[in-house]
Amino acid sequence: MKPFIFSADSHIMEPPTIFLDGLPASLKRHAIHSRKDGDFLITGTEDKIIYRLRVGQHREKELGDNQRRGIREIAGRLDDMEIEGIDAEICFPSLGLWLYALDNAEAEAASARLYNDWNNEFLGGHPNRFVRCGMLPVLDFSHTMDELRYLASKGYTAAMLPAVTPPNMPKYNDGKWDPVFNLAGELGIVFVMHTGTGLESVVQERGAGAAIINYTLQMNDAVRSAMYLVAGGVLDRNPKARVAFIESGASWLVALAERLDEVSVAHANFVFPKLSRSPSQIIDDQVWASFQHDRGCIAAAAAGLPGARNVMWGSDYPHAEGTFPISRRIVDELFAGMDVSDAVRRDVLGLNAARLFRIDPVVSTSPTAIAA
Repeated sequence: MKPFIFSADSHIMEPPTIFLDGLPASLKRHAIHSRKDGDFLITGTEDKIIYRLRVGQHREKELGDNQRRGIREIAGRLDDMEIEGIDAEICFPSLGLWLYALDNAEAEAASARLYNDWNNEFLGGHPNRFVRCGMLPVLDFSHTMDELRYLASKGYTAAMLPAVTPPNMPKYNDGKWDPVFNLAGELGIVFVMHTGTGLESVVQERGAGAAIINYTLQMNDAVRSAMYLVAGGVLDRNPKARVAFIESGASWLVALAERLDEVSVAHANFVFPKLSRSPSQIIDDQVWASFQHDRGCIAAAAAGLPGARNVMWGSDYPHAEGTFPISRRIVDELFAGMDVSDAVRRDVLGLNAARLFRIDPVVSTSPTAIAA
């Protein structure tokens, strides 16, 4: 029988002028949008270039297709989910990923609300197939709290925070985050931190190996933020809070759990704040992570190692580093030659995510592949 498969990392494309059209005139210069400039696609605001990509840069790549109808239309998306055998998924923005590059709190809050209202309308009619993920402003925590309450009123179960805290903001080991994490826990909203968010630029290195280095460094951002949330006590003090790191791999959680436990015991005299649980227990209770190809975390989950309890597979549809259109093959190959119980396989492929985001694990796609 086909297991329930949930993609913990998929993307949708907002209307290209959602922020240009929706922000008031006083904030229009902060509207995130993309525009062609010669051979390049520029994403940014009127005053700021955030991201610059040569058009057609991924044409030689066999996987991924940013022009798929399914990134913009529900009917096409459901067709692609059938091709992939994906029964449900959480959807992240495209333009909205750059929300945390804004430096104006009012524009950030207004942009988040524009996206959240559009997202609710776009995906809200299919609650058994899509987990809606809201955007949260963070430059002013009063805006963060207000938007959390608004999302809860609309039935959202997930909301984005930046994987890296933007400059001049409290880091994730700072107690100033406590009210935010406490409220999210009380409302039952999971914080999701998608790779690359919060960075001033995803290009941190140039020269030899830069393409591999830059993408791999984004895993370190998740490691750092998880470490700060655990060691700084924010998660321990707010035990109902849940956080998921998206598209950063997941094996690192096992190593992090072991290292934090070791240090918290070996250097106990210097540890502050004192935690009520071991770091690995906090991770197992409150931290999730998604991956595309990370077989190491599956082996760790099969062995029952701390840090591997909450790993989730995701396709990263429709991006080039993802698994579309061969996800059915990939999810089989992930477990090939490994001694993994059926229960662990089902957890990794869908049930961990279903429990986290409170979605019924209903198999909605056929057991065999159809042509893309």
